Amino acid sequence: MRQLIYGTLGIAFSFIVATAAVAQQGGRIRGQIAQASGDGFVVKTREGATVTAKIDDKTRVGALVKASLADIKTDSFIGIAGMPAADGRIVAFSIHIFMPAQRGVVPDRHGPWDARPNSTMTNAYVGSAAKSADGEVLTVKYKDGEKQVIVTPETVIAAAAPGSKDELKAGAGVVIFGYEKQGDGAVLVRSMYVGRGVTPAM
Repeated sequence: MRQLIYGTLGIAFSFIVATAAVAQQGGRIRGQIAQASGDGFVVKTREGATVTAKIDDKTRVGALVKASLADIKTDSFIGIAGMPAADGRIVAFSIHIFMPAQRGVVPDRHGPWDARPNSTMTNAYVGSAAKSADGEVLTVKYKDGEKQVIVTPETVIAAAAPGSKDELKAGAGVVIFGYEKQGDGAVLVRSMYVGRGVTPAM
């Protein structure tokens, strides 16, 4: 149990460090593993490019598993990738539920995101939920404010979980957060999520 907790905290911390790293690297890498062998794999990105990735003993792998709106409770700590609406609300296209060990480690905040043009990411705690004509509306709070988030039938909901490098197989969806560019054109992965029965949408 202690190893699991330390490993989870390590994943959370690595994602914080990765936030600064990707700002200098041109963004996160999102796509599907086309092939995998040994300590490396090839990603076909959502934009159609091909990226060769390598892993080592320091690579942190988290998993995203399928979840539903019913799994989001009052005081759940969640990450919302969404598009700002004209009325100031956020229409979520992706919500991931953080692990308990990530609370207080991953910062609660709201800011720009690179999943889609003009998208945002909000890491926040759920205050309340209500139904509306647009879908379920969550009121979430973070350090500097609060937002109302519209959850539609198209919103992809997943829960974060400890992952394994053994899950890096052809067909798996991935989001690479932190990486270092190598001289041969490949990237050395420092932190990432792999989809476990779900395609990461963040």
